[in-house]
Amino acid sequence: MKPTFYEKLQESVLPDRRFSVGAEVVTTRGIPTLGNYSPVDFARELLLDERISWVSVTDNPGGNPMLPADWLAGQLSEFAPNIILHLACKDYNRAGLESNLWRYAAEGLNNILALSGDLPVTGYPKLAAGVFDLDSVGLLDMITSMNRGLPILSRRGVTEKLTPTVFFPGCVVNPFKQNENELIPQYYKLIRKIRAGAAWVLPQLGYDMRKFYEIRQFLCLQNLDIPVIGNVYVLTKTVATMFNAGKLAGCVVSDKLLSEIEKYSAGHDKGKQYFRELAAKQLAVFRGLGFAAGYLGGITKPESFFEIIELSHQYSGNDWKQFYYEIQFPQRDEFYLFETDSETDSLSEFNEFNRLESGLPALNPILKKPKKTKNINLFYRFSRLVHAIAFRRNHGLYSVMKKIFQFLNRKNLFCRICFRMIHWIEKDVKHSLYGCTDCGDCGLPDTAYLCPMNSCSKNMRNGPCGGSMKSRCELDDKDCIWTIAYDRLKYFEEFDDFINSPVLIYNAALKGTSAWSNLYLEHDHNAKPIQTQNNNSNQ
Repeated sequence: MKPTFYEKLQESVLPDRRFSVGAEVVTTRGIPTLGNYSPVDFARELLLDERISWVSVTDNPGGNPMLPADWLAGQLSEFAPNIILHLACKDYNRAGLESNLWRYAAEGLNNILALSGDLPVTGYPKLAAGVFDLDSVGLLDMITSMNRGLPILSRRGVTEKLTPTVFFPGCVVNPFKQNENELIPQYYKLIRKIRAGAAWVLPQLGYDMRKFYEIRQFLCLQNLDIPVIGNVYVLTKTVATMFNAGKLAGCVVSDKLLSEIEKYSAGHDKGKQYFRELAAKQLAVFRGLGFAAGYLGGITKPESFFEIIELSHQYSGNDWKQFYYEIQFPQRDEFYLFETDSETDSLSEFNEFNRLESGLPALNPILKKPKKTKNINLFYRFSRLVHAIAFRRNHGLYSVMKKIFQFLNRKNLFCRICFRMIHWIEKDVKHSLYGCTDCGDCGLPDTAYLCPMNSCSKNMRNGPCGGSMKSRCELDDKDCIWTIAYDRLKYFEEFDDFINSPVLIYNAALKGTSAWSNLYLEHDHNAKPIQTQNNNSNQ
């Protein structure tokens, strides 16, 4: 019997680092035509071949509605341990996500790639609204709680634990960010994902092997021993042009690479051989760098997968080191986490203890330099001052304000009137200053005084999604709030605190109530982690 996906990743940390290859399978929009070659046939043919260890089924990639990933997996139940399901937060609230996870657990589909997801690009009859009730960190936290035995409030009014699940969750990270204020939040959020329960990492798409290598170096720096899967997408000129234009979030093709692609695409085979060799060389580099596996996508025929895998095995032992330098197509003025000289740097392999033999290169010195930025303004300083005086726990007037709100938290008419007046003042002031949406569970202090419910297209409270480009939101209608937050927090040397903050999950039961009172009365996310319950009672 073929080893499971879990077993394959465990093999990758052995001294001989057994490298496996998985394949991407994409479903269709609409019912597969009867009698034609379907995604099910495609996936089955891949899974029956020993060269493909597992398949990964995407969840509405690019924000397009398609047959759900679990539909395809349900047609291949005998291969369940070798199937990865992508689960994104864009189409379901937390109740829908939990329901999906219970179904996956019941069907033995335990390999989950937790994603925030792409913003919808279409729908019926017009554009759909993204949900994003949770993000990937919140989803991983939910999965971890289910693995431990999810606590719920029973009908008898006591807390009990449900039967633990055995999910093997993974996460993504996007190292292909052009600017410092985009890249560093990606790595910090990666740490939070791992602490929330991610057991393996799949980077998003790019064509700079130095950026892929930095993921492993960063994890080594943080003493995090976790398998990383190298992402390989077989390009065409059309797809490369889309990636270059930022039309698929999280997928990067630089101007330098696009220029080379246009040159090869003018040949007699329209670049077909070049694209296959590029993919095979990437697999060889991932194997050489000690990645756990490679993940092949962008292919519609099983034989094409097999040809690329076989080609990657034909390269000699040290060819991958040449390919590493050959496949470096950075964006203009690309920011790198580590400082290195490409002409003198020697590639260091990971030993059986998953540590670099010759140590890590120095961190980019820019990280330690104070940076002047337009994002540090008088309004931000004013917001910090007010928070420090009145809203920081156990500082300034916090204890006094807490006693006042506890006194007013009574059922008499006078207290109710006072509460309504306070809420009215809060709504007016915060809406004018921050665009407040009156969510009742304020995230302003967590995002450097930028409202995640108003200023972020996906309501990200635990760090950025992977879809920004050149520090702009995936929608390209505003700057990403997390790039602004990074600039602000770095200036005051506070960004490291972001790693250690708890998972932030919005309590929807508080919408339309006073966030000030919820803070002082300990009803909001600052009080204690929100646990799944079968009622709507405030925490």
